[in-house]
Amino acid sequence: MSQPVTRIDMTQGSILSTTIRFALPICAGNVLQQLYSTVDTLVIGNFCDSTALAAVATSSQPLEILLCVFLGIGSGVSILVSQAAGQSDTARQQTLARTAVWFLYTTAIPLTVIGLLAGPLLLRLMQVPEDAWPGAVLYLRITTLGCLGNMGYNLNAGLLRGLGNSQATLWMLVISCFVNIVGDLVLVGVFGLGVGGAAAATAAAMMLAWAFSIVYLLRHAPELAFPVLPKGYDRATLREILHVGLPLGLNNALYSFGHLMLQTLYNTQGSVFVAGCSVASKISSLANVAITSFSSAASVFSGQNFGAGLTDRLRRGALRIPLACGAFTLAAGLLLTLFRLLPVLTLFTRDEAVLAVAARYVVVVLPFTWCYAVFNGIINYVNGLGEIRYPTVVNLLILWAVRIPSAWLLAAVGLGDYCMAGMSLSFVAGMAAMLPFYRTHRWAELCSRCSANAKTG
Repeated sequence: MSQPVTRIDMTQGSILSTTIRFALPICAGNVLQQLYSTVDTLVIGNFCDSTALAAVATSSQPLEILLCVFLGIGSGVSILVSQAAGQSDTARQQTLARTAVWFLYTTAIPLTVIGLLAGPLLLRLMQVPEDAWPGAVLYLRITTLGCLGNMGYNLNAGLLRGLGNSQATLWMLVISCFVNIVGDLVLVGVFGLGVGGAAAATAAAMMLAWAFSIVYLLRHAPELAFPVLPKGYDRATLREILHVGLPLGLNNALYSFGHLMLQTLYNTQGSVFVAGCSVASKISSLANVAITSFSSAASVFSGQNFGAGLTDRLRRGALRIPLACGAFTLAAGLLLTLFRLLPVLTLFTRDEAVLAVAARYVVVVLPFTWCYAVFNGIINYVNGLGEIRYPTVVNLLILWAVRIPSAWLLAAVGLGDYCMAGMSLSFVAGMAAMLPFYRTHRWAELCSRCSANAKTG
């Protein structure tokens, strides 16, 4: 079997250059992942009407709520693998991989069944506009059938990132994204299957990405002894995975439920408003790919250096990486705000009312996303050390005490067209709340534990 050649040892070299090298493939991969939903929106916007756009925009939230607990646990696996990689503990990495695969199969089928049965109920609670209801239910049910592929790919991608390999997932996504684009054009553009065709293409693409990730792990990560099918689990390791990952997953679930409440508010503004926010969010998500990629790099960097006991390097990266992410995001946000991307927005729809909402969203939200970049970077950095409580509390507070109340308040006073401003307020509040963490006793305790790792290593 061929040996891995694309891993980055984040315990050596320049902090920022190493982080950027690790983040760039993830950044490109995030662009491709965004293209999944962006191509759906693009094709639906050109071949269907605004109600179909609204259906695609609203139907992803229920599935996200169901999946986010597992995806949080997958992040926990990635954190533990990165720490084991820093300690060069191959046996522990194998145990983590075997237990994680067992957990995947144990949870995937029940989640799929729950998604098929409970998803439409959640859509009804979200007050999906009646004209968008049939398409939203159809899109949700079809994409739910690809639940195993979605979960499996994200788990395997987390394993690879924990090992320091951020390039492999890029090539997997290149192929699956190509399948998604071709599938959209054929099923929607040629055969006229509308929302259902776009959903089928997306589900098939995620299943393919999962399959490629399995093949890659078998060929290029032999030290993991990666099992294709479940081969039992280690009880102590499962407890540790749940101890780290379950709070992340529950945090994600509460966060996603909060977004569902926001989507409900958006839905009350009508299909045009929903479609406009959907179009603008595709553009803003492409502009903000540095956030996810740098945050993933931050988690792996802190995990590897913590495991290796490199306390000084751990301290130096604590602000450098989040601030670098904020700088990249600020530059992109200002650029897009100045140009408003109106020519690009027209690729999605020619509806003037939808375009007006989309342009307003860009102006209100994008200039403040750099604050979210810094905030999220710090959260992922400390998560990589196994510290979950402080960032979880902050994350939930800025959602439930800032973003949701401010959005509903704006709607209550007659400014519903600007309710997306609640996002901007929460970005600023989140950054202000996370920066003081490095002055806390808990941070000092984590640095002491890092030093202890060096003595025992």
